[in-house]
Amino acid sequence: MSHPGLTAATGAAQHTSTPRYIPLSEGAEYLSLTTAGLRKYIAEGRITGYRLGKRAIRVDVRELDALLTPIPAAKSGGAR
Repeated sequence: MSHPGLTAATGAAQHTSTPRYIPLSEGAEYLSLTTAGLRKYIAEGRITGYRLGKRAIRVDVRELDALLTPIPAAKSGGAR
């Protein structure tokens, strides 16, 4: 599914001055999680959930990006 907050080629968020709020289902797909997993992150305070109306919940793509941390490269010259 194409979304204006995500680039087609990489799926990476476009960083703009305004936050991009997406439904839980899209946020879960973006991180390859289940919606239950994303709800858990909201309950734990790792990300903020934003309610739209009585039932709909949105998440900020920039907060999803902030969950991702780079893995350091392996040191060369290690044991064989």
